Amino acid sequence: MQKTEPVPDREPATAKGAESQRYALLSAMFLMSMAAVGPGFITQTATFTVKLGAAFAFAILVSILIDFVVQANVWRIVAVTRMRAPAIANAAIPGSGYVLAVLVIIGGLFFNVGNIGGAGLGLNAMIDLDPKIGGAAAALAAIAIFLSRRAGVAMDRVVFVAAFVKLALILYATIVSGPPVAEAFHQTFLPSTIDFATITTIVGGTVGGYITYAGAHRLLDKGTVGVDSIPSINRAALSGIAITGVLRYILFLAVLGVVASGVVIDLSGKGANPAGQAFHAAAGEIGFRLFGAVFLASAMTSIIGAAYTSVSFLTAFKPEINERQRNLATVVFICISLIAYVIITTPPAAMLVFVGGLNGLVLPIGLSMLLFAAWKRPDLMNGYNYPRWLLVLGAVICCLTWYMAYKSVGPIFALLGL
Repeated sequence: MQKTEPVPDREPATAKGAESQRYALLSAMFLMSMAAVGPGFITQTATFTVKLGAAFAFAILVSILIDFVVQANVWRIVAVTRMRAPAIANAAIPGSGYVLAVLVIIGGLFFNVGNIGGAGLGLNAMIDLDPKIGGAAAALAAIAIFLSRRAGVAMDRVVFVAAFVKLALILYATIVSGPPVAEAFHQTFLPSTIDFATITTIVGGTVGGYITYAGAHRLLDKGTVGVDSIPSINRAALSGIAITGVLRYILFLAVLGVVASGVVIDLSGKGANPAGQAFHAAAGEIGFRLFGAVFLASAMTSIIGAAYTSVSFLTAFKPEINERQRNLATVVFICISLIAYVIITTPPAAMLVFVGGLNGLVLPIGLSMLLFAAWKRPDLMNGYNYPRWLLVLGAVICCLTWYMAYKSVGPIFALLGL
């Protein structure tokens, strides 16, 4: 029988316990939402808005709907079983959890290379610092967080502050770019173009790979689990998805305003930085500096989220691992990402788009495993009667993501000329 991983006991239902639960839910909510709107999504948004124009709004809508179903299922399954995703997968289909862990860890590693590159681009735009030096500085800052005595608290505070900075700056860029809101709204529901490769890539960059499990695993580590926590968990998941939806859409509008004004954004250059060009066109030199701040905030939250969540999958191979060991493993993970970033010559912007597509291929694999567990292993649910409507919605989305992955393998690799 699959061994359930140790999870901290929940505090009694006192004021202190209620406050602790609220903090845990906020922590999971912001970690998930900020990971979903990282430098990869910002780069993807600029790239695909240039290619598709207002029709890209439909891809964002689809990504939000998929995000809702995926997160609602994953958060609930993890909370009810009190197990991490690879352990659930192994219990449902022996050995599958190891496959899932390898895919998520490898995808998270490559995504983190892009995140570090994104931090380098951000610092370069902010203060003209060499991107390699800037990326290394951001990675070292993330390492310092996980080496601190209160790593969890430090991680949460960085994510919270970065979230508000990101929202304020993107909103400013949207206002000054003057986007055609009516056209964007129309094409959100009636697009002139539907591109499966684009949808798969954007879904992968916002809910695929490690991002799928970031919030759920954070809840598990905080001890906010069990059937009685489901109402609060649902509200947190919905709030997190609402935050990501708002951020995604206003970022799209900011870039669309620039594109609609007739500004030509270069996507072909080796060091092309489409998002930076869009912010610069919208607000001049100040806009470009603001872009740097947005990109840096996004990159830092994504470096932290990718490393933290990817390392949580190591429990598939070593279930008994304490917090200190996990933090040290996270430091090693970031160090490996930094070394790869220094060695790899692929431009960060191109890598972020490509890895988003790769994570879109990983998404249906993991979702299939967890839904199968909820369907065929009621013994893992600790007496909880899993909602049939949520399971059916999950199955529909799972089939859709499998189809999109199948249709998009060639186009995704073509993005990098492979």
